[in-house]
Amino acid sequence: MSQAQAGILQPLPPLSRYLAFSLEPDSDVAAGLAVLQGLVDGDRSVAGIGLAPVSALGRKVAGLKPFPPLAGPGVDIPSTPVALWLWLRGDDRGELLHRARRLEAALAPVFRLEESIDGFKHAGGRDLSGYEDGTENPEGEAALAAAIAADGSSFVAVQRWVHNFKHFEAMQPEERDDCIGRRRSDNEELDDAPASAHVKRTAQESFSPEAFVLRRSMPWVEGKDAGLMFVAFGHSVDAFQAQMRRMVGLEDGIVDALFRFTRPVTGTYLWCPPVKDGRLDLSALLGKA
Repeated sequence: MSQAQAGILQPLPPLSRYLAFSLEPDSDVAAGLAVLQGLVDGDRSVAGIGLAPVSALGRKVAGLKPFPPLAGPGVDIPSTPVALWLWLRGDDRGELLHRARRLEAALAPVFRLEESIDGFKHAGGRDLSGYEDGTENPEGEAALAAAIAADGSSFVAVQRWVHNFKHFEAMQPEERDDCIGRRRSDNEELDDAPASAHVKRTAQESFSPEAFVLRRSMPWVEGKDAGLMFVAFGHSVDAFQAQMRRMVGLEDGIVDALFRFTRPVTGTYLWCPPVKDGRLDLSALLGKA
C-alpha cells in the first residue's frame, strides 16, 4: 500500500538543501525517473515532479497544473516552472552537499540542476524577520488531511522570497507588527490588526472552502541575499492558490502588507508521489511494476 513521503509530515530539520532541475531536451524521461526512484526515499529527501516530465511521458496527474503568474496593485507573483524539485533534509551541511552532488550526477543525463539553495532553521522556527513562521500550521490528523491525498500523494507550492532588510529595519516596531498581525515579542495575534496584515490575508478558516495547507518553510541565504523558502504542501493546490490571490488583492483590492519588505522571485507547483516499499511510487507515470 502506498503512503505519503515521510519527510512531508515530519518536523523541520536543522538544515535543508533545495534542488531545482529543468528537463534536458530529447532526454529519456522514463529512465531518469527510474533513477530517481532508486535514490529518493521520501524521508531524508522529498521529491516533487513538475509538469514537464509528466507531459513528456504523455501522462496526466489530476490536479497538477501550471503555477499562474499573478499581479495586483504594485505586486507581481512570478511563475518559474521546475521539472524536478528535491528537498534534502539533514543536520550536517557537508553531508547535504555530497548528497546533492551524488543526486546531480546520477540525474544529469535527464535533469539539469538549475538552482541549489541552502535552508536552515533559525531561532527555533522563526523567519529572518524575527517572526515565528507557521503558527497556524495544522497538526496530527488535521495536517494529514490538509497535505495528503487519499492515494498518499501530495502537491507542493514552492516560492523563494527575498527580504529587503533595509526597508524592514526602517519600520517602527508597531509597523512591523501590523504587517504581520502579530507581536514579534510574544507571537500574540493583534486584536486590532489592520485588514492588510498577513494573518488576516491568509486566515485559513476564513476562506470558503477553508484553505488549510501544511507549511514547511525555512530561511535561506545566498551571498548577500536572504529570505524565506516558502514550501506549502496540500492535497491539492487550491488552498494555496486561494491564499495567494487574496494576498495580492485580487479578492477585495487589499494587498498583503508582507509585500512591504519581501517579494517572491520564483513560483512553481509540483506533484509529490507517494512511497511504496521504501521507493517512490511512480506507477502513475511509468506504469505498474
